[in-house]
Amino acid sequence: MTADTRIYPKNIRIQMPIDSKRAIHVARIVTEALPYIRRYAGKTIVVKYGGNAMIDERLQQGFARDVVLMKAVGMKPVVVHGGGPQIGALLARLGKQTQFVDGMRVTDAETMDVVQMVLGGLVNKQIVQLINQQGGKAVGLSGKDGGLIRARKLMINNIEAKASELIDLGHVGEVDAIDPRLVHVLDDDDFIPVIAPVGVDADGASYNINADLVAGKLASVLSAEKLMLLTNVQGVMDRDGHVLTGLASAQVDALIADGTIADGMLPKVRCALDAVRSGVKSSVIVDGRVEHAVLLELFTDEGIGTLIRA
Repeated sequence: MTADTRIYPKNIRIQMPIDSKRAIHVARIVTEALPYIRRYAGKTIVVKYGGNAMIDERLQQGFARDVVLMKAVGMKPVVVHGGGPQIGALLARLGKQTQFVDGMRVTDAETMDVVQMVLGGLVNKQIVQLINQQGGKAVGLSGKDGGLIRARKLMINNIEAKASELIDLGHVGEVDAIDPRLVHVLDDDDFIPVIAPVGVDADGASYNINADLVAGKLASVLSAEKLMLLTNVQGVMDRDGHVLTGLASAQVDALIADGTIADGMLPKVRCALDAVRSGVKSSVIVDGRVEHAVLLELFTDEGIGTLIRA
């Protein structure tokens, strides 16, 4: 058979063969998503963005498209991001030594300057740009903007000390209060807030705050429908390595008590628990290494990750 060399007028559309199996598959996906789109329309979804999803370029693009789609179908996404690896990389280039205590970076004044530069500048603006390139209208914020996050110094117990002893981590804080008015103004319009987890105390001192904690507190204050914590694991595992989901808070308490939930998963699970016990309808720990993990959790029957309810 010879190639078709005819020249068609510009207003003539050539119908290409349709891959019927693929078309049916796409149609099923769309129809499965429809009830969830209706359910979440007008609802606030707080997404903590971190882990591999922030580093892998393919996952970055997928996350940005997911967030834009959420907004396009009537949801109110709020993004809170981390940036630990990026902070560590810049400190290393500057020759600055980093010390960690219980997984938290000891942050002196010089390190805090780097934290603010990376979180509020480099990382925040990269995420904003990614979302805007996909057709969204993202606005980057620090917790210092508009008095969004009031912080207080975080002191932790020295578990190695024989007597009770508190460790001062420097400019590491926790959330004292959140004023959500600026987020409401943006989220009720066409904009998507992207928030760096830096807060300020009553005396004007700046503090680096764990992004999971900020996302959880913000979800509570905003009366969010869902809190999503993107991480680098599949979710909460049982002792046989299977992902657990559909957990009530009492079940989670039992899993913590018997040691099934331990180590690095504990802070995320406790953050998720605090959120649902403060009025958030559900929290979910999601594997951010999966492309379009946000959409898979929101718009499919199976979901992805570990869902926790009160």
